[in-house]
Amino acid sequence: MDSVGNQNKVKESSYRKDVSDPNSETSLIFSVKEEVGSLADALKVFKKHGINLTFIESRVSQGKGDGYEFVITCQNTNEQVSDVVSDLKTELGSTVLILSRDKEKKDATPWFPRHIEDLDQFANQILTYGSELEADHPGFKDQVYRARRKEFADIAFNYRHGQPIPRVTYTELERKTWATIFNKLTNLFPTHACREFNRVFPLLQENCGYTAESIPQLEDISQFLQKTTGFRLRPVAGLLSSRDFLAGLAFRVFHSTQYIRHPSMPLYTPEPDVCHELIGHVPLFCDPAFAQFSQEIGLASLGAPDEWIEKLATCYWFTIEFGLCRQEGELKAYGAGLLSSFGELQYCLSDKPKVQEFDPIKTGEQKYPITEYQPIYFATESFESAKSKMQALCELIPRPFSVRYNPYTLSVEVLDTKDKLLQFAHQMQGDFSILKDALNRIL
Repeated sequence: MDSVGNQNKVKESSYRKDVSDPNSETSLIFSVKEEVGSLADALKVFKKHGINLTFIESRVSQGKGDGYEFVITCQNTNEQVSDVVSDLKTELGSTVLILSRDKEKKDATPWFPRHIEDLDQFANQILTYGSELEADHPGFKDQVYRARRKEFADIAFNYRHGQPIPRVTYTELERKTWATIFNKLTNLFPTHACREFNRVFPLLQENCGYTAESIPQLEDISQFLQKTTGFRLRPVAGLLSSRDFLAGLAFRVFHSTQYIRHPSMPLYTPEPDVCHELIGHVPLFCDPAFAQFSQEIGLASLGAPDEWIEKLATCYWFTIEFGLCRQEGELKAYGAGLLSSFGELQYCLSDKPKVQEFDPIKTGEQKYPITEYQPIYFATESFESAKSKMQALCELIPRPFSVRYNPYTLSVEVLDTKDKLLQFAHQMQGDFSILKDALNRIL
């Protein structure tokens, strides 16, 4: 945790805009040594300053050294949160990382990332660390595999925006696992994948080292995506919440794992791995229409209420993960969960599952399993059609502002005042002038 504390220096003002507001909350991570009574001593600090905890969760330290970390959410009563942080550091020797997002007053715009660098502030608020495996995971009893998973997780945990993504040297066994998956899937793509996928996949083979013999590097792919659609990859140490993951898409950032599944079951993985990310997701991020559709879901999530995050995440599941489309009278797959699964890619185009029209209002309410093939899929006519339907859904989200992504500054602009709208309209006039001039020259 010490290494994290040294590298994750955040500005508290970015998160705690008004600690005197009794309705606001602060979340933070603090470390304690592995000693009897260490947690009790930490809780006494909160009690001394009259701070009420509303959430607490423990986990083994994810940085260097022994001990535990506690993720807590507390009310900002009596303006004493900064004093608590100070006491934790001086009295207990804790490393403290502030992660809070305030629940601000109802007439204020809620906090969400405004600049691509803000993704650093929550990228490590992961639900599970990369080396933490469930008992039924194929690699649960394999200590060598778990140690390897932690290597990848540590790389992501220490990554910051603007840094090159560290390259890794994959082992012979890892490359063999990749080759098994790569060869089986590429045999199905010509007949099962959508035309956009089959158009861009060769570009990745030519430019990013997509071969059966080697696993591509995230940095090479990220550089290529930035040149094609402005998307980029960011390594992630584990599973993010739906809100945090979708927020990344708003900035055309895809949080990608870097480890590979256990070699004992090359055609199965209980969680996203590098095969799922690079074979399933990445190719279509090279397609402008798909990239725009993905970003629309991310932009819609910024500042949205929790119940709407769930709807958007469900729509994401049935499109970007498990979507089908109709092309030349036939169903084709474009969802990453299908394109990276040899078995489900065959199953989804059979007569076994149900296929319904993609309707975000209905799709957003559909329940789904996560450990078996999907019994229901949703099909769209095109990515443009899906984007148009998602935009109609997003208009229903109850938030008193709109957002716009500025690709020049890599930031999100909140449109919530007359002056901002007039400025945006002025910028659009310039674009329309360019369009008019081009039409006059061509037609």
